[in-house]
Amino acid sequence: MRSPVRWRVVWENELRLADHIELSDFFRKTYGPTGEFNAKPFGDYRSWAGARPELRVIGYDARGVAAHIGALRRFIKIGDVDLLVAELGLYGVRPDLEGLGITHSMRVMYPVLQKLAVPFGFGTVRHALKEHLTRLLARRGLATIISGVRVRSTLPDVYLKLSPTRVEDVLVLVLPIGRPISEWPAGTVIDRNGPEL
Repeated sequence: MRSPVRWRVVWENELRLADHIELSDFFRKTYGPTGEFNAKPFGDYRSWAGARPELRVIGYDARGVAAHIGALRRFIKIGDVDLLVAELGLYGVRPDLEGLGITHSMRVMYPVLQKLAVPFGFGTVRHALKEHLTRLLARRGLATIISGVRVRSTLPDVYLKLSPTRVEDVLVLVLPIGRPISEWPAGTVIDRNGPEL
């Protein structure tokens, strides 16, 4: 039997050193099985990978951090349209809690995004997760999944032998918050104008 999960909404400035250490460990263990490179950003007690979130929704149970999702308000550019969004990222759920997952954390995050008065929540995901996210979010009306879009981002660090930007073919997850999905701008390239969350 699983212990109950309590959800905490926390602004980045409210996190203590102990929180960063616990989250860093959580991300290394959660992302590590998907590849050593995916866990690498979370070394040295770092609890973010690219851009640092503005706020986080963290689920805790008797064993510690159970789930996490971060948000950062930013302007993205789609074609000629500058659009305010709350970018969602740093999603993770402890492997022993399959089924708790993204639906619950999104339901906790949704009213937070409404209080922030953003028109849309925005995130990117790998194509391999399309069926999973469609089942958990799109069919429940929480989000729309858009394919055929490339997202241009800056790298979180500068390297002499790498371009400072990268372009990825990913799925775009859009949560209509303050405006209907019909007002999401059309376009095949999104400029994040910063590193991925």
